[in-house]
Amino acid sequence: MHFSRVAKIAERQFRQLDRVVTRLLLAFAHMPRSRRRWVAIAMDAIIGAIAVWGALFLRTGDPFWGWKPYLILTVTGLSIWFLIAVPRKTYMTLLRFAGGRTMMGLGVSVAIMAVPMTLLFMIVSIPGVPRTMGLLFPVIFLSLLCLSRLLIRFALVDILAGGRPLLGTYRRVAIYGAGRAGQQLAMGLRHESQLKVVAFIDDDARLDEQLLDGIPVFAASKHENIIDDFAIQEILLAIPSATRARRREIVEFLSTQSVAVRTLPSVGHIVEGRVAISDLRDVQIEELLGRDPVPPNELLMGRNIAGRVVLVTGAGGSIGSELCRQIIGCRPSRLILVEQSEFALYQIDRELVEIARRMGFATVIVPELCDVADQASIGRVLRRYQPETLFHAAAYKHVPLVESNPIAGLRNNVMGTLNTVLAAEGAGVGHFILVSTDKAVRPTNVMGASKRICELILQARAAEKGGCNLSMVRFGNVLGSSGSVVPLFKQQIASGGPVTITDRRVTRYFMTIPEAAQLVIQAGSMARGGEVFMLEMGQPVRIYDLAATMIRLSGLSERTPDNPEGDIELREIGLRPGEKLYEELLLGNNPRRTKHERIVMAEEVFLAWAELEKRLSDLAAFLEAGDSDRAKILMAELVPEYHLNEDAARESVAG
Repeated sequence: MHFSRVAKIAERQFRQLDRVVTRLLLAFAHMPRSRRRWVAIAMDAIIGAIAVWGALFLRTGDPFWGWKPYLILTVTGLSIWFLIAVPRKTYMTLLRFAGGRTMMGLGVSVAIMAVPMTLLFMIVSIPGVPRTMGLLFPVIFLSLLCLSRLLIRFALVDILAGGRPLLGTYRRVAIYGAGRAGQQLAMGLRHESQLKVVAFIDDDARLDEQLLDGIPVFAASKHENIIDDFAIQEILLAIPSATRARRREIVEFLSTQSVAVRTLPSVGHIVEGRVAISDLRDVQIEELLGRDPVPPNELLMGRNIAGRVVLVTGAGGSIGSELCRQIIGCRPSRLILVEQSEFALYQIDRELVEIARRMGFATVIVPELCDVADQASIGRVLRRYQPETLFHAAAYKHVPLVESNPIAGLRNNVMGTLNTVLAAEGAGVGHFILVSTDKAVRPTNVMGASKRICELILQARAAEKGGCNLSMVRFGNVLGSSGSVVPLFKQQIASGGPVTITDRRVTRYFMTIPEAAQLVIQAGSMARGGEVFMLEMGQPVRIYDLAATMIRLSGLSERTPDNPEGDIELREIGLRPGEKLYEELLLGNNPRRTKHERIVMAEEVFLAWAELEKRLSDLAAFLEAGDSDRAKILMAELVPEYHLNEDAARESVAG
């Protein structure tokens, strides 16, 4: 008990001293810069006086000598020093960022100072002052100057940055990657008080148990022991050159530990030395897709765009807006943005105008508020601008919403596509590319069935050889799009859960928005008319695994019967109306390779235009009358797989 009481008293005294020191440091840090320079000059004068005493003591072995040689040496040395240091702007240096170059600058200044001092004391000789003072004093003075800069940097950076006191808390982090990027990141984080780098982890076993700037490096095979031994709370990835597959492997084995995982900022930030906590970001889910994006074929990208008039419907949506960003990089002469949402159109128009201004592009950007389901409206726009290439991305895509609003969904998706295709043919559009979805294959919902009807329209019109090159591109879910599960999971994790999934067995294909947009453009440039292009989506991802990985990457654990103390519950809520367990990209089994390794092509069965046109006329009448039941019956007739797969989905859920 006595020892415990003494320890508590000692800790209380230390904390009081901590607060006093912290206040003094804060007072110095908040001084005007001109006043801090005078403080630094006074500090160096004191250091000079101490260096003189040390030099005389080392030379004579006697700590007590007359005041005359001491004063002569002090006044002479400091006078020469300030005459050199002030013109060399030694006191313009920011002490909190003192590093190797600062020390080198001090060394050069002291070396210059040593020349006249050596001449003065060794050649001229002053009575009472040892000759060797011309060399001994500058050496000791330089050592003390460098030590003072390092101590000030420690005090201002390691103690006060962010307001952390001596006993303040910080997160213990390890950097994965001991290469140049990792070293630069560690240097940048020295100015951050909330993080303390305690170890490096690297794939190179030869670096195991080496020291890098005083920080130990360990082989990746020891990561579990390192996390426990060093009480690591967070791991920062500094592996910008690693492939996406390798990053996925690393993230997967790190996600099994109870540590948060973030990745370093852009290489540009590191090179410029602008690394801050705000620059570090969470690991992006696209980094877990396990495949590296293929650089776009520039010839395919610009074939139907460069120097042409291009129109994008649904230009303010997730896919449409990214299509516009990719298209403007190919320098069309004019880019027409068709969008029914005023706010979405305003945002993408403003963004593209800024891109064009910044890049010096001469592309004319034209925003058009237009509902593609309004035949007169879309006809007017196409006749006015007569685009040469048209990307049709306007669609309602949220499965549950379209399922509960079939009239609006069919009107916008089906009738909007029909109106746009017919108006495009009338306006002489050369290339028409429909953005479709994997949900159009054996659909179990209104949205998927409506998109399959859109494909049927293009296939039937292409067979009529109307002069417009019509094609369609299918792909799966895009990461980061509106309504995507990824931002939903992030929000649920941030709020403490639960994270909701429909069914543990559900799998989905995923692709990043930029990659999807690039592949849509390239697929459209390969079209000859009537093709259905599919984007190679890689392996399907189980949604449960995706959610569990996101929980672990946040440094949290899943709450399960075996781990009741976990942080986040993962809860199944059942399949929503029209949702199925897995998605497909092909109706048939006849895919053909194309010039692009990520794009395959199929020619699937379709209805002749004469038959389809009559059915679409009936569908339009049902929609006009608001008869959703008859509209859905007709939809099932046009897409026979719709009912069959709906029954299969019910059986799979029941089983």
